Amino acid sequence: VLVDTEVVGIARTYAVGDVHGRLDLLTSAVEAIAGHAAGVRFRVVFLGDYVDRGPDSRGVIDLLMNLQTEWPVVCLKGNHEDLMVQAVTEPGGGRLERWLEYGGHPTLASYGLAPEDDLAAAIPRRHLQWMAALPRTTGDRHRIYVHAGLAPGVPVHRQGDQTCLWIRERFLQARPGGFEAHIVHGHTPVWAGKPVASEPELLEHRTNLDTAAFATGVLSVAVFDGERPGGPVDLLTIRGQASGPVTADPAEGVPAPPPRRRNRFASWLGQRAAVARVG
Repeated sequence: VLVDTEVVGIARTYAVGDVHGRLDLLTSAVEAIAGHAAGVRFRVVFLGDYVDRGPDSRGVIDLLMNLQTEWPVVCLKGNHEDLMVQAVTEPGGGRLERWLEYGGHPTLASYGLAPEDDLAAAIPRRHLQWMAALPRTTGDRHRIYVHAGLAPGVPVHRQGDQTCLWIRERFLQARPGGFEAHIVHGHTPVWAGKPVASEPELLEHRTNLDTAAFATGVLSVAVFDGERPGGPVDLLTIRGQASGPVTADPAEGVPAPPPRRRNRFASWLGQRAAVARVG
C-alpha cells in the first residue's frame, strides 16, 4: 500500500463521497466533521467529482481550495474534474460536448457562462490548475482511497488513470482478496449490488460512499480509525433537499473516456499566463 507520510500519527480519517456541486451539503459536512473530530488528530479525504450536475460547482471548488489551507485535506481527482479540464482547455474532438452530456451545463451556469463563451478565458485558471493536479489515490496503513476503484490483482502503483477514474464492473464485482487493502471509493451511486442510491455500500473489502448527493440530497462521510483495518467505525450522513430520482444516464454506464491530450495542458497554461502578462 502507498502510505502518505502525513498520515503518521493521524487518529481519524474522514472520507467524503461525491459532492457534485452541492455546496450546501459540503458546508454542512465540513461543520459535522469539525464537531466530530474535536480534540483528535484527523485528516479529510474527498473522493472526487466535485463538479457537474449540482447547482454550485464553482462554490464547491472555492471551498475545497480554502479548506486545504486550514485542514489536512486530500482532494482526489474524479472523472468529472478530468472531463471538465479536457473540455475547457481543448474543447475540440467532442470533448466539450461529452462533458456537457455528463452534467457540465450546471457547472457552466455556476460560473455565469454558456457553452459558446470563451471558457478557457473565463474560468479561473487557478481552478483549472487545481483540478488538473489532483492526485488519483492516497493511502494509509489499512486503506487505499480512490475515486472509481482499482483493477483487481494489480498493485496500486501500476493502476492507470482510466482505471482510477472510470472503472466499474470489474472492480465492483471483484471478491475480497483481490486488493492490497480495503478500498474506499465513490463514482457509482447505483448498480446491481447497490440498488438504493442514497445509502453507502459497506463491504468487507471496500466502502462505496457515492450516495448521489446531487439528486438524493444525501452526502455520506465515513470515519476510519487509524489503528483499525477495514471499513468505517462511524458514518456521518448529511441530509438536504433532494432534487429528483437517480435515473440512468450516459455517465452511469461504462463509456470510454474522451480522447486525452495530457501532455499539452502544461503548455496551454503557459500560453494563457503569457497572454495575461502581456495584456
